[in-house]
Amino acid sequence: MARAHHYRRRHKEAPELDMTTFMNLMVVLVPFLLITAVFSRITIVELDLPSAQGPAPSEPTFRVEVVVREAGLEIMDGTQVIAAIPKVDDAYDLPKLSEYLVTIKNEYPQKEDASVLLEPDIEYDHLIQVMDTMRSVEIEADETGQIARADLFTAISIGDAP
Repeated sequence: MARAHHYRRRHKEAPELDMTTFMNLMVVLVPFLLITAVFSRITIVELDLPSAQGPAPSEPTFRVEVVVREAGLEIMDGTQVIAAIPKVDDAYDLPKLSEYLVTIKNEYPQKEDASVLLEPDIEYDHLIQVMDTMRSVEIEADETGQIARADLFTAISIGDAP
């Protein structure tokens, strides 16, 4: 009798796995995750970093440089400061910068490149705001009050302030 009991235990079949509940969970979970996923648009701005190995220009050319300092903004022509814009209420005066850049763009309409030069402790957010101001300007297109964007300097290089 002991032998018969031992025989039944040895040939007992393994229970089947019931995958129904797991499949039900996947059927509900996958569409839910797809619907609630946030799709974001990422904009990439290509920057040209200045090279120390570049060829020396044969004649001095006009370069637009905006120097971001702790005290304010400076607009340079590559050799000297042509405008200094102090901070207003502890913030950079970006509308004034935009006015100066529009004036420069009107004088040099073919000019597309510009540089942003930063002091070491300038926040990243200030760099982005200055770059956005340099890239385009909002203008009134017609009498209806429609606002359009005009490109200023779209090829922006970044570097350290002198």
